[in-house]
This record gives sequence, structure tokens and C-alpha cells, in this order.
Amino acid sequence: MTTIYEGNTQKSVEKLAIALKDKLTIPEWTKFVKTGAGKERTPSREDWYYVRAASVLRKVYLKGPIGVAKLRVKYGNKKNRGHKPEKFYRGSGKIIRSILQQLEKANLLKDKKEGVHKGRIITPLGISLVDKNTVR
Repeated sequence: MTTIYEGNTQKSVEKLAIALKDKLTIPEWTKFVKTGAGKERTPSREDWYYVRAASVLRKVYLKGPIGVAKLRVKYGNKKNRGHKPEKFYRGSGKIIRSILQQLEKANLLKDKKEGVHKGRIITPLGISLVDKNTVR
């Protein structure tokens, strides 16, 4: 069986997004939001919320315990500011927070404090889901 460390990341996230469709519900406000202050438009994909949720789940698997602040940095980007130099902006915390809450409700993540590190970690149910949907 292929683990997350051996598989193709992009194909695995796409497959995991399909598996998460029955576990998560898309909030109504996702039609109108950008994914960060550095973006100019809303996402063009219809299923972008599931893809982001799959990516967040994978990132928690690899880096956990991890919180919203570090995930905001991971999903941030540089903003085009015209003549001024580009500047880094963090990703949307509301989107990441709602995804983490829904993944916790689906019993794929749980809260944990490990010494000075505090954040979400993946549960055994989440590990099996990610490993089943990992593509070589």
C-alpha cells in the first residue's frame, strides 16, 4: 500500500477531494469569497472547497500539530500591487478554520497540545482515508 510520503501529491489531493464530498458540506458564502487578500478573483473551480479541504487534511497529516496561523502562511501568495513591489499576503483564515471544524466534526482531525505546540492532528480514521486515496 502506498503511503502519503511515496505518492503523487497532486493526484492524491484530487482523489481525496472526491472522497471528502460526502463528509463535508460547502457553506453558502463560498460562492462569493476570495481565498486570500493576495488574490484578485474568486476560485474558478466549482469544487475548490473540497480540494482545499483535502490539501489541508494532507498538510495536517504531514506537519501536525498545526494551527490556523501556520496554514494561513502555507496558503498565502504574493499580491500584484501594480508599480509597487509584490508583497506576501496570508491566506483566508475563515476558510481554513471552517474546513478544520468540518474535518473535526467528521472525526478526521482532533485538537491536541504537545508541549509548546498546539493545534490539530490527524486521527486514525483520517490516516486510513488519506492512505487509501494516495496515488502512486
